[in-house]
Amino acid sequence: MSESMKLSLEQQFNIRSFETQVQQMSREQAQEFLMKLYEQMIVRENLYKSFIKHQWGIEQSPWFK
Repeated sequence: MSESMKLSLEQQFNIRSFETQVQQMSREQAQEFLMKLYEQMIVRENLYKSFIKHQWGIEQSPWFK
């Protein structure tokens, strides 16, 4: 794994903490959580795309008018 892809100790700790929380969820809670998490990932991806387009001058972002 490249140096830029390695996780810090804090990030590794956060992953372990998250793992513990998920293990305590019911199946239904975990499924609902995954759906919300996936939705947030898509929203973040769209924001990144919009910011990059704005920086490259491809498209004016509604946040930077």
